[in-house]
Amino acid sequence: MINRPLLTLVLLCSVMGVRAQINVLSFNIRYDNPRDGEHNWQYRKENVASLIQYYEADIIGMQEVLKSQLVDLELLLPGYAWEGVGRDDGKEAGEYSPVFYNSAKFEKVASATFWLSETCDIPGKMGWDAACNRVVTWLHLREKATGKAFFFFNTHFDHKGTTARLESARLIRRKIKEIAGDAPTILTGDFNCIPGSEPYQTLIADKGLQDAFTICQSPPYGQIGTFNGFKVPENDNERRIDIIFVNEAFAVKKHAILTDMWGGKFPSDHFPVLTRLVF
Repeated sequence: MINRPLLTLVLLCSVMGVRAQINVLSFNIRYDNPRDGEHNWQYRKENVASLIQYYEADIIGMQEVLKSQLVDLELLLPGYAWEGVGRDDGKEAGEYSPVFYNSAKFEKVASATFWLSETCDIPGKMGWDAACNRVVTWLHLREKATGKAFFFFNTHFDHKGTTARLESARLIRRKIKEIAGDAPTILTGDFNCIPGSEPYQTLIADKGLQDAFTICQSPPYGQIGTFNGFKVPENDNERRIDIIFVNEAFAVKKHAILTDMWGGKFPSDHFPVLTRLVF
C-alpha cells in the first residue's frame, strides 16, 4: 500500500529542493557599438537571449547595456523583469548595469542604484581616477516558493582607474554591510581585475564575500579567462575578470564559464559566467 502522506512529503521536499536552487549569470553583453561590424548587437541579440533562456538563468547581472538594448531584451526575454538606471544621469543616459530576474520565481522587495565615487548618491559623478561613470544596481528579492529573501548587487568596475577599482571595492564592501547586513548576498560584475589583485583581495577580505569559482563544490566547468574580444582564444589566458561572489549564506553547487558560439561567433566579447547556488 502506498503511504500517501509520506509520498506527498517526499514530493514536496523534492520540489522545494529544486526551487531552492538559484541559477545566477554574470554577463557583459558588449554595448551596441556601430563599429563592431559583423559583431554588432543586431546580429547578437537573439543569441544573448537564447543563452539566458537555455541555461535557465534565474537572475542575470549584466554590464554595458544601453537603453536600446534593454528594449530589445524586454521583448526577447518574456517572464523577466529588470531594474537599473543609466549611469550618466540616473535615468536613461549612458550604460546600465541592470539586473534581470525571473518574475515568476522572485518578487522585488526593494531596489536602488549607487555610484562608484566619493559622492555615491549623486548620479553621474565620476569617482577617483576613473575614465567613466560606474554604478552598482542592487535588489532585495524574495523567492516566492520558499519566502527566502536575499540581496543581489551588480556592477562594472572602471577599465583604466587603478585607484577607482580599489576604492570601488572598498565602497561596495561598506554599502553591502549598510544595505544587506548579514543577509544572504550575491555580487556579480565585470571587475576589470583578476584574482589576487588588490580590489579582489579587498572584496574577499575576512570572508566578507567568497569567489564562487574557488568554493564550488564540483570542479569549475570550462576555461578560466572571461574576455575573448570576439576571437577564439589561442589558449586560456586565465584573465578571469567577470566574477560572481557570494557570502557564507550560499553554497556553490556548480560554476561554468560558457563559450557557446553561433556560426563561429560569440554572443559577446566576454564569456558569461554561470553559477548554481543553494541557500
